[in-house]
Amino acid sequence: MIVGTAGHIDHGKTSLVKALTGIDTDRLKEEKARGITIDLGFAYWPLPDGNVIGFVDVPGHERFVHTMLAGATGIDFALLVVAADDAVKPQTREHLAIMDLLGVEHGIVALTKADRAGPEQRKSAIAEIEALLAGTRLGGIDIIPFSVVTGEGVEELKTRLWNAAKTSRKRDSQGLFRLAVDRSFTLAGAGTVVTGTVLSGAVNVGDHVTVSPSGLSARIRSIHAQNKPTQRGSAGERCALNLTGEGITKDSIARGDMVLDPVLHAPTDRIDALLRVLPSETKPIGQWFPVRLHHASADLGARIVLLDDNPIPPGGEAMVQLVLDAPIAAASQDAFVLRDTSAQRTIGGGTLVDLRAPARHRRGPERRAQLAALAQAEPTKAMIGLAEAAPRFFDLVRFARDRALALQTVRALAQRVRLECLDGPSVIALSVETWRGFADGLMSTLDAFHAQNPDMQGMGFERLRLQSDPRFPAEVFRTALDILVAEKKLAIDGSWVRLPGHEVRLNDSEERLWAHIRPLLNGAERFRPPRVRDIATILDQPEADIRALCKLSSRLGRLDEIAHDHFFLRETTGEMVAIIQSLAAAAPDSQFTAAQFRDRVENGRKVAIQILEFFDRHGVTLRRGDLRRVNKYRLDLFRPVAASRENQGGEAPPVGRPDFKSGWGREPVLGGFDSHSLPPFPNDPVRTN
Repeated sequence: MIVGTAGHIDHGKTSLVKALTGIDTDRLKEEKARGITIDLGFAYWPLPDGNVIGFVDVPGHERFVHTMLAGATGIDFALLVVAADDAVKPQTREHLAIMDLLGVEHGIVALTKADRAGPEQRKSAIAEIEALLAGTRLGGIDIIPFSVVTGEGVEELKTRLWNAAKTSRKRDSQGLFRLAVDRSFTLAGAGTVVTGTVLSGAVNVGDHVTVSPSGLSARIRSIHAQNKPTQRGSAGERCALNLTGEGITKDSIARGDMVLDPVLHAPTDRIDALLRVLPSETKPIGQWFPVRLHHASADLGARIVLLDDNPIPPGGEAMVQLVLDAPIAAASQDAFVLRDTSAQRTIGGGTLVDLRAPARHRRGPERRAQLAALAQAEPTKAMIGLAEAAPRFFDLVRFARDRALALQTVRALAQRVRLECLDGPSVIALSVETWRGFADGLMSTLDAFHAQNPDMQGMGFERLRLQSDPRFPAEVFRTALDILVAEKKLAIDGSWVRLPGHEVRLNDSEERLWAHIRPLLNGAERFRPPRVRDIATILDQPEADIRALCKLSSRLGRLDEIAHDHFFLRETTGEMVAIIQSLAAAAPDSQFTAAQFRDRVENGRKVAIQILEFFDRHGVTLRRGDLRRVNKYRLDLFRPVAASRENQGGEAPPVGRPDFKSGWGREPVLGGFDSHSLPPFPNDPVRTN
């Protein structure tokens, strides 16, 4: 159990801790000289049953409230110290308010210097304390008269703390490891050591960790937990970690940093939070109000962005967005405290809700529904709410990381509440009902498409995605299609999606004619195939029949119409993509000329230019003057679907689908783009929304 002291300056916090533990927590020379606590002090009290109570002694002076806050995070038990001869003072009120904002629910009041107060003065002080506690989480806790001079209350307080330690609820160590750093120093013979309270999870000697937000990697050489050497430190313990690694020094880690599991390293500087303003405030909190944010051991500047139209009145509560001056390492449901920029008073505090808050569209009804779900402390309730709020699916990996939970733990919780999980580049969770509606909607869309376009092999990925509900990101959509294909509800042919029962084939006469056409487009002449008129002459067939068959074969994904009546085999197009990629890779500036491409395909300049212009139209190449460079986001357009998924740089390939067929005439094609228009890029809102 971690016990944190609280109370006004010179009310005897440090003397009380020394009376209980025998340890003087004032370790600095200036503290000894001035007789006041300036920095955090720590003491440990071994109990007969083998447990250890850790004490965090905080400064009581108003100038050091920010230091008090650094030590208050993570405590289990509040030891509120009030001098009997002085009663309630300003920092008594402020420290109690901070404990309440941080969610501390267990504690006791030590009425110190009891030897200096008579019965009436004690009675008056107790009444004042009880009135102060009323309405807070610590309302109704016991008040014990205490004196280090006479020994009054010392044994009783020890007994109370011992009993509290025995009944204290152990923190869940199933989450991922986080330690809030409050000290960093060098120890002779050991190296860099950091101390702090373990907020969640557990860590072992030899584990690799990350210092956030800096991102430094480190390995744990040794651990002291509750002032004892150990192989493991767990949630709820004060630990000292001996760290080693490149760049790890006492100056590279400071108070406010977080040592955590590498999975959790995702600093943020924009957070949506639930804010409660203290009744002691004299004015409402308005838009862009400047504050000091205290989270764990961090202390930094921030601004409050109101998500409602009206200012937040004293004693009020509202959802806000915190825009920070610098990134911090945090977790959803962490407590925070806000103070004014002059560090003279505590304004309020609350709970962090969404660590990835949007800078735009942050006040709409859909966003409010998401925040209502994310505000749920219970993970299963939050997941159910997210599955019901638009867009009716969420990233399970991000959800687990932002709550400092292991992915397998969150998966098990999702399964318990009957959520479907789609495994792909990430893990997307949605309700069973939403998944069934999505699948049924796709099949209905394809059924209608086949009825209107019986000669089309299927529907393009992107057009189908844009008509789906919910509309998944491209990579998630592909994962969803794979699941439905495995269930034999859909089929995929190249770049097209169709119902299993739908198939477009060439008739027997067309297949016989195709068998004669294909060899003319392949082999050594594949980069300079004959045009439609030439093929008709060679085969002694009507030119219109050859053209119609080539266009149908283009829709089937066998051919690409590079220029008017000039068709190339799809595999030849893919080969030419590889050639331009190799030309760009070999160039120092990653640019190549039409002449270089012409020489590689051993073609005439005119045809080479037509081929490159075809690639320009579809975004595979980007032209500037006489030079071209490769667009890595379009390298998969003319490759098989299986190969394109290995490429990390693009969305669903649009070319080769019926809704992006090519042709010389600028006839409109299915999907809303003409045959010469450039398909949208990955970040285009048309495709990402």
